Amino acid sequence: MNFKNLLIIFSIFFILSGCQTIKEKSNSIAEKENKKYGKLVGKGINDLKIELGNPTEYFMNDEGNRVFLYKTKKYGIPCERKFEINKNNVIQSFTSSGCI
Repeated sequence: MNFKNLLIIFSIFFILSGCQTIKEKSNSIAEKENKKYGKLVGKGINDLKIELGNPTEYFMNDEGNRVFLYKTKKYGIPCERKFEINKNNVIQSFTSSGCI
């Protein structure tokens, strides 16, 4: 095996192991995010506003519930946190994407 092939194999190995490390870190951060803001599910809208302030956007979904969107950017990566609030002003669900 010549040096060029050996270099290519090692490069691929390091790239793949680096991607795995990034994936593990992002999964860890997402898990912390879900624990932190998942605790707000079942609580009132005032608790949400105390924690995050006023939403960036809000709208009504197909079920007639309000959806609050909190959009931020970190390192140029957009983060979106979405809270669904039922008619009794109680947080029904939480999702996030891109938050690191």
